[in-house]
Formats: sequence, C-alpha cells, structure tokens
Amino acid sequence: MITTEPRMTNLFLQLGLDASEPAIAAFIRDHQLSNDIRLIEAPYWNDGQRQFLTEQLRSDAEWAIVVDELSEALHADATQQANAG
Repeated sequence: MITTEPRMTNLFLQLGLDASEPAIAAFIRDHQLSNDIRLIEAPYWNDGQRQFLTEQLRSDAEWAIVVDELSEALHADATQQANAG
C-alpha cells in the first residue's frame, strides 16, 4: 500500500525516476505524446511503471489525480496543436 502523499514528485519517485523539479520538467518536455497514445501505452515505460500507472488509474484514488495530471502534461503539445488548428 502506498502511504506517500500523492504529488508529482512522489509519483516520479514511485516510478523510479528523478523527482527533482528540473528533471520532471525535462521528462515532460522530452516525452510528449500524441493525442492517440494513452499515457499507459507510452513506449518509454517499463513493465513495472506501466503496471503502477494502470493500477492507479483503475483505483480512481488520490493517485489517479496525479497520474491524470501527468497524462495532461505529456499531451500538452498535442492538445495545443489541435486547438490551434
């Protein structure tokens, strides 16, 4: 059971990624997804990361909110382009 407060930095820690603010910003900038790729389908997750994200989304608990925020951030470029066109 995860007892850590659901925040973006803690999500990155749970995923085994660098959780510093600059690293999170760089990850989001460098890993943008097109609108047709769901967060859990992104090619850069390993099996454990994908499973964690899937479980959190399915549970619809507090962590799901942070996972949704990550998804929105990773789709920001595609969304902006869709809205501009």
